[in-house]
Amino acid sequence: MIDETAEEIRQMQTHSSSVVAVNAARALEELLEREYATVEEFHTALDRNAKILRRANPSHASLQNALRKVVDEASGTESDSVEQAQSVAGAVIEDVVARIEAGKRRAAENAASVLAGDETLLTHDYSTTVLEAIELATETGAEFDLYVTEARPRYIGRKAARRFAAIDGVDVTLITDAAGGHHLADCDRVVVGMDCIVDDVLYNRVGTFPLAAAADRRDVPVTVLGAASKLITQGFVFENEYRPASEVMLEPAEGFDVSNPAYDATPVDLLESVITDEGRETF
Repeated sequence: MIDETAEEIRQMQTHSSSVVAVNAARALEELLEREYATVEEFHTALDRNAKILRRANPSHASLQNALRKVVDEASGTESDSVEQAQSVAGAVIEDVVARIEAGKRRAAENAASVLAGDETLLTHDYSTTVLEAIELATETGAEFDLYVTEARPRYIGRKAARRFAAIDGVDVTLITDAAGGHHLADCDRVVVGMDCIVDDVLYNRVGTFPLAAAADRRDVPVTVLGAASKLITQGFVFENEYRPASEVMLEPAEGFDVSNPAYDATPVDLLESVITDEGRETF
């Protein structure tokens, strides 16, 4: 399961960074069923397998933080037996998963109270926190016109559009990434999720930066949603991921190179606000 989860993370089969972190933490539960000669051997295996999962995507702050917490808290607790050490690790995994899911839920609830009904919104990529926030807002009677970018080259936005279209009260229009600037004239707000914010830079799916810059030019506020655990001030260096050229074009590139970064960097001064489980911060 650990190797399979690591491969899924490498292939980005799950697009929500919170879900990636939960899946990675859950994958470590496989170690709770194995036999080890000593507590130290179990802790070594826990650390080694956590590193395998972390290396699968160094850019995922939620993934990195979740697995570090599992290893640090489980290994930092004294245990008299392997069984006790495994029990402690299991409890830590449950706690880490609960904190991730609760933070995401509270962030969505805080955002739902901010989003006004009868607004025209634009979103980029696929964020389960944005999805949940809009679902919660519509439950209180809000209605939205929503533009959803395709999020090329993997067209993640198409999946998002289908999910949003299933919500009563949301009228969805799928657009190409390049059409974002054109449709901003009709929008009241841009709402996106985040992979992480490190110091004063938002890292999110590639295409976020030009969209935020265009929105700033057109005086359309940009709101970012996500758990506070994704706000990093120290101890983390974002490493972008460059995806295969085959995602951009199927035929071989002859005489030229293909660059396919997964994320881009958006200065936070282009944002109007960030809403997390701890509240709302404006810029």
